[in-house]
Amino acid sequence: MKTNTRMNASDRVSVARMVLAAMLFASGSGVQAQGPDAKAILKAMSNYVGSQKTIEATFDTDIEVITPQLEKIQFTNSGELLLSRPDKLRAHRVGGYADVALVFDGKTASIYGKNINGYVQFNAPGSVDQLIAALRAGHGVALPGADLLQSNAYDALVAGVMEAKHIGRGVIDGRECEHLAFRNAETDWQLWVEVGEQPIPRKMVITSKTLNSAPQYTLRIKSWKTGIKPAADAFTFVPPTGATQIKPEALIELDELPQGAPTGVQP
Repeated sequence: MKTNTRMNASDRVSVARMVLAAMLFASGSGVQAQGPDAKAILKAMSNYVGSQKTIEATFDTDIEVITPQLEKIQFTNSGELLLSRPDKLRAHRVGGYADVALVFDGKTASIYGKNINGYVQFNAPGSVDQLIAALRAGHGVALPGADLLQSNAYDALVAGVMEAKHIGRGVIDGRECEHLAFRNAETDWQLWVEVGEQPIPRKMVITSKTLNSAPQYTLRIKSWKTGIKPAADAFTFVPPTGATQIKPEALIELDELPQGAPTGVQP
């Protein structure tokens, strides 16, 4: 059987596109050389976010888990937050397995789980930055994406970064964004920052490299407002009728994942 080795124009265009894609992504240096510096864009975003006294935002999150059978399952949540620097935060997240509210007034942190009608309270005098650190270190709450809200997000985000790339531009919910990619020892993460005078972080994807099938966590900022004047009681927590105070260890029940969900398989 004789094989036809001639390519038509469409075939040649397809091959050219594949070769171009291979040239762009075969090595890190090829991508990194294009466009503005990734860390400079990240720094501009950090400066902008850190300079905002009040921020009101809504968001969606997706978190993936890998079953022992190597099946990838994704869980989705939506939420909203109100931040008043330096020491006040109100956040609410709801998904299929938990409905959780966090209220912080600069002295006390209160976390309420509607699905269990219970709340946790603990002393946490200090700033929102210190609260994030305390939740991670003392209470085992990961808070992926929370670094974007810190007063100096740049330092927190570049810690441990081994490689930074400016991929190009993308569009998130109709907004043109700079697409950045960073590599750490255990994770790769991407960030889309809105182009313009307000470099708002619009999307973040964190990929775990230590778990088989590389599960991802995705955060998408849906709406973003600054200069809001919070209500007088915006950061006051009043336990709902019938709610019981629970121990801090019960925070695991308020996670984005349902109890018993696999956390991943080591490669």
